[in-house]
Amino acid sequence: MKRALLLVDYIHDFVDDDGALTVGKPAQEIHENIERAISRMSKDDLIVLANDSHDWDAPHPEKKLFPPHALVGTRGAETVVAEALEKTAAPVMTVSKMRYSAFCRTGLADMLRSAGVERLYLAGVCTDICVLHTAVEAYNEGFDTVILGDCVASFNPAGHEFAIAHFKNVLGFDVISSTQL
Repeated sequence: MKRALLLVDYIHDFVDDDGALTVGKPAQEIHENIERAISRMSKDDLIVLANDSHDWDAPHPEKKLFPPHALVGTRGAETVVAEALEKTAAPVMTVSKMRYSAFCRTGLADMLRSAGVERLYLAGVCTDICVLHTAVEAYNEGFDTVILGDCVASFNPAGHEFAIAHFKNVLGFDVISSTQL
């Protein structure tokens, strides 16, 4: 079975203490687990980085809610796990996204289908924002999706718990540990 690890928004602006829109400690605490998940993907699997990417001069609804973040061409928009990705045998692809869902206007669903992906493992931040919206779209697209529960985090504990319950009870997704990959 061809698998894909879909890592949502694990970028400097969301993870680093000085990130423009940091999740902070919760995002930093899952770093080792994400690296474990990356290391468990084989050459027959696929790793997809779905990274927030904004041109802050362009019109965008997030401008009403959040400060500038994940600006194109900045360190803040780069992945935090570059070293782990250099060590993996799995092919790595990057999707730049401008909306919460990694599937929105990115061609991701077609790309995964073309690659023959049968199971999608979802990880990243924020559990209750971009990971949740991506999970709902994975469901809508019909992907067999599993949430890596020790590889998702949010700045909002109540939102995180809501999203985990939603994954299980509304979408019917299994929530497992990265050690189970």
